Amino acid sequence: MTVAGESSSTSAGSTNTVFGVPADLLSTAASLVLIGAFLAVVYDITDVVGRRDQFLLLAGGTLALATVVGWTLRPRYALGLAVLIAAGGFAAYFLALPESQLALLSPERLLADTFALLSGLSALRLLSADVWALAVTPGPVFLAWYLAIRGRIAPAVAVAGSGLGLFVLTTDATGTLTLLGVGAGMAAVGFDGIDRFGSAGGQLDVLTLVLAAMVVLSATVTVLPGAGGSPVLPDEGVADQPTVEASLVSADDRISVVGSISLSPRVRFEVQSTSPDYWQTATFDRYTGDGWVRTGDTRDYEGGRLAGPDGPSRLVRQTVTPATPLDSMPAAWRPVAVSGDIENETLVTQQGNLRPDRTVEIGETYNVTSEVPQYTPASLRRTGTDYPDEIRERYLALPDSTSDRVRDRAAEIAGDAETPYDKAVAVEEWLEANKEYSLRVSRPDGDIAESFLFEMDAGYCTYYASTMVVLLRSEGVPARFVTGYTTGEQVGDDRYVVRGLDSHAWVEVYFEDTGWVRFDPTPAGPRQDAESSSLSDARDEGLTGIDTNETTPESNETERPTTTATDTPTPTENGTETNETPAGGSPPGPSIDERLGVTPTGDGAAEDDGGGLVPELPSRETMFVGLVGLLGVVAGVRRTRLPAHLRFATAAYQRRTDSPAADVFRAYDRLELALEREYRPRRPGETVRAYLDSLSRVGVDERTRQVGRLYERAKYGDGVTRADADEAVAAANAVVRARLPLVRRWTD
Repeated sequence: MTVAGESSSTSAGSTNTVFGVPADLLSTAASLVLIGAFLAVVYDITDVVGRRDQFLLLAGGTLALATVVGWTLRPRYALGLAVLIAAGGFAAYFLALPESQLALLSPERLLADTFALLSGLSALRLLSADVWALAVTPGPVFLAWYLAIRGRIAPAVAVAGSGLGLFVLTTDATGTLTLLGVGAGMAAVGFDGIDRFGSAGGQLDVLTLVLAAMVVLSATVTVLPGAGGSPVLPDEGVADQPTVEASLVSADDRISVVGSISLSPRVRFEVQSTSPDYWQTATFDRYTGDGWVRTGDTRDYEGGRLAGPDGPSRLVRQTVTPATPLDSMPAAWRPVAVSGDIENETLVTQQGNLRPDRTVEIGETYNVTSEVPQYTPASLRRTGTDYPDEIRERYLALPDSTSDRVRDRAAEIAGDAETPYDKAVAVEEWLEANKEYSLRVSRPDGDIAESFLFEMDAGYCTYYASTMVVLLRSEGVPARFVTGYTTGEQVGDDRYVVRGLDSHAWVEVYFEDTGWVRFDPTPAGPRQDAESSSLSDARDEGLTGIDTNETTPESNETERPTTTATDTPTPTENGTETNETPAGGSPPGPSIDERLGVTPTGDGAAEDDGGGLVPELPSRETMFVGLVGLLGVVAGVRRTRLPAHLRFATAAYQRRTDSPAADVFRAYDRLELALEREYRPRRPGETVRAYLDSLSRVGVDERTRQVGRLYERAKYGDGVTRADADEAVAAANAVVRARLPLVRRWTD
């Protein structure tokens, strides 16, 4: 598709086709597929943030504008227009940022944020992800489609590929869309080559090499920082099943809900606390349909007191001592002060959680003072629904793809409740009563909450908590997804041992004049039974690192020690309680290292009871990427003609044998290789004599033709003598070495 005024490199009146279809039409269509892959990624983002309709209008308008401009404006004017469109989009993004965010902007901050995005930070982490996604779309889409219409396929692919590549780096592009975009881009370039040069054969190696490189790169960037969980708490599950802890506590800023899961019995840390509680590690506010994202940035904890809850509270002071390295800072909600070994390396998220800027090592401790909200059912029922704008925007949002049947089910469960508190209780009780607890589930396709509501009979905490948040938001009740650990096993006065199997997900609901209140829809009994069974099995197997000297039970014990914290936050009618217990230092008595039955290790991996290493085959994805990479290497080798170079290099010398005929055959093969390299190869069916005669007019001398005659005599005549063989070898040496400058210099 070449616009008037644009020239094609093909001869006038000629049209190169592929299976009868014009190659230029195919290249333009493939470019559009690449642009479509880029738009599909942005579509998914805008669906999550509730801007799907605006995005569709914007994308359609941009493509229409590019089509019109493509037929009317010259490239330099169109390029200027594309720059204006891109600049206008980013200006709109910056103007949409709240003043609190604008005040933090600086060149250093912008550079750091850009690097974070390009090294695995999801665009959904941005507070104004909706505006950002709409801002980055028009510029590259307009320019790429304009160039494609003008027949500039390679630049069009470069622009659209860069846009898609950005979302590959931010981990927002799925593998399917990435491969679709890569394939479409390479097809566009390939068809364009056919259109221009009439044959794709000469371009095959280049296309294969670039395609392989892009596939391997797209697979590699998924392991950049920020793209996955932390290695500090490795999966210790069985049969390739991750642990609850690795998928929740170590999920960093994004959680993807998985299928079957297991529990880790290893002791993680010990808490000395003036009151039992859930030890919160992270809060997630943006629901994506298949998981959760924590939006906003973190800031350094600079000492002093952090903001407390909106209403009455009581002080809870904790000292946490790791038994294995920790990449989180468990603490009771809501933490207001930190001290200890990690104080100067503590970060505070916008949701109010604490995070370490580095791994908290074994032997280090940190102290946290928390102001735990105090309330009663009556006080929560009296709260209104005049929520702050920030609460409404962040904690009532659902993807545009949320189905009507989910909203109808929410109304069915909680629609008759008169207050947000009663709605929360109704949803919590309904989930506890209507869904079974199980760690063995199949990861559903599509929306997690919808699948759990209508297609699944059982699930674990991630499914319960995700579904409760979606149901409450559907009813206009602000809610968020929270991860951390339940209380753990009490081992003394105000002292608790927390294992990996205590990792958990629950829900917090926002109430005016109170703040965030915990609800836990996961059935407590079945969950505790699963934890008890996991711990009992680990003890029976003799695994180490699962007990301290104070927790070791009888070897045949089958019940999980009872924790002292309730599994739901249902308030009592006794009113507000305060706790002014003074802050303590390190826990009295032996350290946790001394109480552990074994010396803890940093990797946290359970011992191998198989008596040795069992080799594991790589995953299918890894094998596919490796195969593509190998194909790329082969294509690269072919493109550089390395085999031919190596073969010619080995022809520089010839070792004489006891057979004169064999030496003549070898001498002629070397000579023909040199002639093929300089002139042309011998055609199928062409005799040696005819081949050499055809080359005589371009410089083949009589000596070379004599080697050909000796070859024919050795193969078809009465044979050759040793003198004939020496003559043939000497002639071949002269011809080959004359075409190897380095060898010629050594032999002169």
